Amino acid sequence: MDSEEFIEAVRAGNETELSRLGSSKSLFADTGGEMNAGDVLTAAATAEHHAAETYGEWADAESGAVAEAFAETEREERAHYGTVAGELDDHEPGAVPAIQVYLRELDDTAARLGGFVGRTIAAEKSKTQMTGFFVGDADPQTAGLFRAMGDDLNAQLSRAAALLDAECGDDAERWDRAREAADGAIQAAYDEYTDALESMGVNPKPVC
Repeated sequence: MDSEEFIEAVRAGNETELSRLGSSKSLFADTGGEMNAGDVLTAAATAEHHAAETYGEWADAESGAVAEAFAETEREERAHYGTVAGELDDHEPGAVPAIQVYLRELDDTAARLGGFVGRTIAAEKSKTQMTGFFVGDADPQTAGLFRAMGDDLNAQLSRAAALLDAECGDDAERWDRAREAADGAIQAAYDEYTDALESMGVNPKPVC
């Protein structure tokens, strides 16, 4: 296996979960049903803050190129947080999202890199929804902020791919650990999404 095949397999294996995480119901879940600009920004700022914290912990735990990559990602996420929080009068980060709780429990390099991929793919869906929200809210400037953050995710995924190839090589067991972590990260985000909607009496599945 190589990283391109790995990423394709993660996307395909989590197609349903990712589709729902990329729906408007995801924003509804993230904001507790308060679909207004302030609550969307608050949810986004909380997510970026806790992502930065996770990558910072990983950078301290790893070494070499992997540590450098996580440190670079931490800087990007802290910049994202500053950008989003700057749109708010005040922001105190909320509870740690389930995906970050899951990621912080990973203690193996291959697993962390797999979790990196899973979080990045899930975050792509979130950024697309937030961009669309502000486009619909006739706020192209804020939509542009989230679009730019989405571009950073593309760079993060490329970074993760290169590191995975170097770390896993021809070792099937390492690829398996990475895949389990990627799937686990997406599942953690999906479980939190479904729990939030069900707590509000909303069906998390599309109604045809």
